[in-house]
Formats: sequence, C-alpha cells, structure tokens
Amino acid sequence: LHLFFARIMKEHSLFLTAAFTPANADFAKRSRQFMEGFEGLLCQAVQLSNGAVGQSVLSSGEIVTPFTLRAEQQTQSFTGLPINQKITILEARLQSGEAEDSPALRTRVRALNQNALQLLNGLIALKEQILSNVLSCRMFTLNYPLLIEHILREARLYREYLMQLETRGGLDRDTMCRTEQFWNQIMMEHALFIRGLLDPTENELIETADGFAKDFRELLTACRNAQDRTLTQSSLEKTRKLRDFKAAGTRGIQECRIRSVILPLLADHVLREANHYIRLLES
Repeated sequence: LHLFFARIMKEHSLFLTAAFTPANADFAKRSRQFMEGFEGLLCQAVQLSNGAVGQSVLSSGEIVTPFTLRAEQQTQSFTGLPINQKITILEARLQSGEAEDSPALRTRVRALNQNALQLLNGLIALKEQILSNVLSCRMFTLNYPLLIEHILREARLYREYLMQLETRGGLDRDTMCRTEQFWNQIMMEHALFIRGLLDPTENELIETADGFAKDFRELLTACRNAQDRTLTQSSLEKTRKLRDFKAAGTRGIQECRIRSVILPLLADHVLREANHYIRLLES
C-alpha cells in the first residue's frame, strides 16, 4: 500500500509545487514540505518491504516502470525541484517474499502507518484549501481544478485504507463495482488531462485520448446502472489499451517526440496508476 500510494502522494506534492506562481510561494513551500515528507515515508517503506512483498506487485509496474528514473531526472531538471532518485533504484531492486512476524516489525509498521496518516491529514487539508482558493478565484495555479479534485480523491482513498488497517487490522473487500467506479473515473480523467495538456497540433493523439475518455465514461455509466458480471473484463480490456497508450506517450515525451506541457514524471505517474488498476482487475 505504501510503496504505491506514498510515491503517488509525493508526486502529487511535486505537481502542486511546480504549478504555483510566485504570488503563492508560501503554498509552494508547504507543498514541497509534503513532497519531502512522503519521500521520507517512501524510503522507510522500501526498507521494510525488501523480501516482504508479493511478486505480483513488484512485477506489475505500479511501483516503478522502465521510464521512472529518467522521468525523475528530466523533471528535476525542468522544475529545479530535487528528487531522491536513490529510492527508485532501491525499488527496482526489491525482492519478493513474506516477512516473519515479530513485535519489532509490528512496531515499525505501526509507526509507518501513523506517520503516513499524519502526513495525509495535512496534505488533504492543503489540497482542500488550494481547491477552495482556486474555485473562489483567490488563487491561480497551472493545475486544472479537476486535477486538484482528482488528487484529493486519491489521497482520501489512501487514508481510508490506512484507517482500516489501523482500526481493523485489514482492508475491507470492496465490491468490484465500487473499485471499478473509482478507478474508471480516475482513468477517464487521466484521458481528459492528457487531451488538455497536449499541444493543439497533436491532433491524432488528442482524438485518441478523447476516445479513451468516452470509453471510460460509458463504463462508469454501465457500472452505476447494473451489476454486470462481464464489466470487469471490459474495464480490463480498456485499461490495458489505455496503459499501452500511456506507455507510448511517456516514451514519446521523454524522447521529445510529442509536443505537450506534460512533465515526464506526470506521464510516468499516470502509467503506474493504470498498472495498479490492471493488477486489481486481474486479481
């Protein structure tokens, strides 16, 4: 849970930081502090995870992809924000296995969870404040209001899972339809963001992204209207295609073959989320 979501949160914080204007330097500073906080959390999670994570997670592409390290290097160069790339190298070397239960390990994991909850409560409050300011025209940021809502929902989901772990010792088994509703909406919005951040001259890519947005909008409607047993397969097929589109886009952005205002790390970020969703659907 932490290997996936802590990285997502630290990158959310980076995207927030990079999108502020000089008028909101104080918000940029606060966002950067959360980036550093989640970076530290992720580093701890990596240390605890070696030899204690399922192979399906490590091979899914949701933790790191072949593009992640270069995406971090390029994004650091473009934004001037320092990114701890050693974490990515260590993640790529993680070994699978099952950790032996012990009081010492439980204590370390509980401390990790509590640290994550404290960081999440602060980051969620910051995102809510930013969204409120943007929607009331008290702040300008280069991030879409929908993107801020989008990353707020993901942070709340992470917090919900952590609270379940801390209070019940495990995660509730959500119905597949609820899981699909959440992640199909995320995938739809990814397609919309990609469409809107591509250069206007990238007509073919814009049309493809728009097509994916329509596909996932239809899946959302179908899931709300009926408990269709074949829907999971439809979601899996669409997400695999979107994942391939994202992978090609990430490569194209890294190689400067695609005109856009998409940071390389944002491209890799949405690719990892698709990989995460595919693993959930396949399991």
